[in-house]
Amino acid sequence: MSNVLAKNYVAGVAIPAYTLVKFGSDDSTVVPAAAATDFVIGVTMDIAAAQGERVDVEVIGTAYVVAGAAAARGALVASDASGRGVTAAPAAGVNNRIVGIFLEAPSAAGDVVRILLNQGSLQG
Repeated sequence: MSNVLAKNYVAGVAIPAYTLVKFGSDDSTVVPAAAATDFVIGVTMDIAAAQGERVDVEVIGTAYVVAGAAAARGALVASDASGRGVTAAPAAGVNNRIVGIFLEAPSAAGDVVRILLNQGSLQG
């Protein structure tokens, strides 16, 4: 049984599968997240989208994401500059937007692992 809520958007640029995304130029467009401070709305599913194509985005539940680096299972997930999941590690006084929690530990950048989507923020 899958407990996922997916919404459909328009890709503002080409977006790979399993990428963290944020709103683009309007409410119906998404683009890859580009920083740990971005408000990530979800993760693209298993099909990449070209610019202008429709793309499904998982916003609630568990999802797969491409990791940007090795991380521990249970670590809080934020976005790197390429929309990949990395461990949230804000500098002092800086806020990171949390996407969720790593359910599996990626051993290297490029690994595709499950996360639990759970929005929040973390201040360093």
